Amino acid sequence: MDFLHIEPIRERSGAHDWIIGEHSHPDHVQILLVERGGGRYLVEGQELAVPEGSLILVPAGLVHGFEFSAGTDGWVINAATGYLRAVAGQDARLLAPLSRPAVYPPEDGEGAAALFRGCYREYVWSAPGRRAAIRGLVLQMLVALMRAAAETGGPSLAAGDRDYALVCRFREALEEGFRTQRTIAEYAGALGVTPHRLNQACRARAGKSPSALLHDRTIVEAKRYLVYLDRSVAEIGFELGFEDPAYFSRYFTRRTGQTPGGYRKAMLAGRSRAG
Repeated sequence: MDFLHIEPIRERSGAHDWIIGEHSHPDHVQILLVERGGGRYLVEGQELAVPEGSLILVPAGLVHGFEFSAGTDGWVINAATGYLRAVAGQDARLLAPLSRPAVYPPEDGEGAAALFRGCYREYVWSAPGRRAAIRGLVLQMLVALMRAAAETGGPSLAAGDRDYALVCRFREALEEGFRTQRTIAEYAGALGVTPHRLNQACRARAGKSPSALLHDRTIVEAKRYLVYLDRSVAEIGFELGFEDPAYFSRYFTRRTGQTPGGYRKAMLAGRSRAG
């Protein structure tokens, strides 16, 4: 799937002596459930303990790593930020926890485990309604995270990371403005910074330029529209702020290696095979 991946923790961690070196995911959020074992969650120079049963949130763009005890297992989901926003329906309460690194001890461990197991089952099977089922399960996970955050407050990064704060504000602005094709200078002005300062922060915290983040967000939405909306390619391009259908087609093809029509055909064929 384009927007989500799920696997058992042991698959990757076990192959690396239960240590995941520090790295970042510029456009993806990680949600983990540690069913057995535990360890340490390292994020931006801080260390959070990971007891058994923990529900863990790794925001997009943060440098992080894990040091698990041998035999630790559970589930890890990588989900595109745009996909999670679509699932949340722009509900600010569901989206708020996604910007804060945290380790939550879930009140209902079996309930959380059932969500992850169900998501994995749907992910690896080709059953009818697979995508809709995964979407529903992910929505329930976002609700679980929201409730856990409300219950505990959750540990988060110390104040002072201006780059990360600016990138978060920029991503929020993108959600409101990417369909109108605003320039990076306009975004920077709205955020009260120079284009250079915005570029510096995005490259430091997201590993990409502001323009690349804008293009990525546009492509994620274009893919969603192509798969889920019964509209022509030209209509979808117009909805995303492209007045020239030919330019939209070139824009999409240059960044994905497929024409909009070719991408739609391939994805719909895959959905048909999966029921």
